[in-house]
Amino acid sequence: MGEKIPEPIREKLARAGSLHQRAVSDYQQCLEFSKIMADILAQLEEAGCSRVADRVMAVLIECNPREGCHCEKATLVGEKMKKFGCG
Repeated sequence: MGEKIPEPIREKLARAGSLHQRAVSDYQQCLEFSKIMADILAQLEEAGCSRVADRVMAVLIECNPREGCHCEKATLVGEKMKKFGCG
């Protein structure tokens, strides 16, 4: 059985997934996505949801915002976000 993600964190994940769809070509939104995901990671670790936290960490490893560039890993990160039920 999977870990129970607290509802406020689940809601943040949904917002992050929506933001990611818009952030692909927008550096500022990409930075915001990365910050939200880092915050979610910390909250998951506090809540003891280590398996989900590992999945969020995998997203953060792939997410590398760079100004003036289209995200090269947008599809990969988008697929990982879909596994959370968002994106």
